[in-house]
Amino acid sequence: MDPETLKQKAAHYAVDTFVQDGMTLGLGTGSTVKYALERLGTHLRSGRLNRIAGVPTSERTARLSRRLGIPLIALEEAPGLDLYIDGADEIDPRLDLIKGLGGALLREKIVASVARRMVVIADGRKLVDHLGQRAPLPVEVVPFGWTIHVDWLAALGCTPVLRRQADGTPFITDNGNYIYDCTFPEGIPAPRELQARLNARPGIVEHGLFLGYAHVAVVACGEDDVRVYRRDTSPTASA
Repeated sequence: MDPETLKQKAAHYAVDTFVQDGMTLGLGTGSTVKYALERLGTHLRSGRLNRIAGVPTSERTARLSRRLGIPLIALEEAPGLDLYIDGADEIDPRLDLIKGLGGALLREKIVASVARRMVVIADGRKLVDHLGQRAPLPVEVVPFGWTIHVDWLAALGCTPVLRRQADGTPFITDNGNYIYDCTFPEGIPAPRELQARLNARPGIVEHGLFLGYAHVAVVACGEDDVRVYRRDTSPTASA
């Protein structure tokens, strides 16, 4: 099936199954989340859902949410997030993730860290045996001294490439930072060890390893094949 159709199926399933009246939601960023936001907006307009408030993880998500009529609040106004819905660039069998190709990894991880439950939505192409198998790992750095990280990152076994915009200028996150996309030729052999090293490096403000955050993954693999994975359990197939 067309990947966009699969993304839509996963997003609709997640909203219909997990979102309930009165929830405060973390709203992720990216092409799959767009379909979740559209579904959420439809349910709010029809009255199927009520008293929903969303915390967006990017300015792009905030703009789309406002157009769709989704009420927004700041994270500091939220007493707690009931649910966080977001996409992923890779999902491994433990439900560990690579995220950040949409450029919102810092805000996404902050929101994920305070949500009671994180539901990931994706098409089947995002399932991998081990992280780094297909997607590069985004690493967000402050602009001050940004070039000092190139050799250090390369010594970890990857090829770091500064993310750039179409005109060749550096891509700048909503937080005013740069991103290196780090490709590991054989994948990431020890994600937790890598996470610890990245966390300890001054000037690196975040990275796309989301280890232990996701509780559920809704993955659409075909017309009648939507799979629900729960951490440490086998998938449950649903239509």
